[in-house]
Amino acid sequence: MAVGKGWEGVVLKLLRGKDFTFTVTGAEQVTPHYRRVSFTDGGLLAAAGGSLHPTMWVRLWFTDNGKPHQRAYTLVDPDPAAGTFSLEFALHDGVASDWARTAEPGATIDATVQGTGFTAPAPAPDRLLVIGDPASLPAINSLLDAHPQTPATIWFETQHEDDADLPVRLDADRHDIRRVPRSGGGAALVERIRAELPGLAPDPQTAYVWLACDTATTRTLTGYLRKELGLPKQRVNGLGYWRPAA
Repeated sequence: MAVGKGWEGVVLKLLRGKDFTFTVTGAEQVTPHYRRVSFTDGGLLAAAGGSLHPTMWVRLWFTDNGKPHQRAYTLVDPDPAAGTFSLEFALHDGVASDWARTAEPGATIDATVQGTGFTAPAPAPDRLLVIGDPASLPAINSLLDAHPQTPATIWFETQHEDDADLPVRLDADRHDIRRVPRSGGGAALVERIRAELPGLAPDPQTAYVWLACDTATTRTLTGYLRKELGLPKQRVNGLGYWRPAA
């Protein structure tokens, strides 16, 4: 699906973004509100070479009423040898979800790679402290995969009953998941973090928190972790993944 990219595309090109075209090879309805779409990569993984990393994401281009829009998605199970990967969509109202609902083998979509990056925490933490929701689940899974021996506590905000069936890659011996039903625009999650996280981060200098929720909640929690708990900047990796509908 070729899409004119407008001013956003011009900016990304100036920032040396690289363009690719992905081709759909299949799709799976994981839950009624979550869909996995598989692709051939159009040369992306070969071009990335040794720069593949946990939470790596790409920008997909969609058309909304004739205007280009880009949305970022994390690569799921990239296979450089085969040139394949999947993307997972937390479904809601919107042009990206509409596209994912109807994606069939042979469909194509344009993508740009620019801005993705990940710095592994050093020193490595004794426990990963992870805060997210269905939109950030692919990144959470890639983070857990990248630290196979590290215990983790995951606070996972949910919006639907079937979110309990989402494929979180848990190891019962190492991982503790704490599901938090979304309430108060993220306030319930913030309250749980304030109550529970400090006991798992006795030393702010060595604790490590990765979080990706809605933009406002991510901003609130990042401020709390940095200003109130005293975690250094390099020990907090926070990114707002989405904005609630007005």
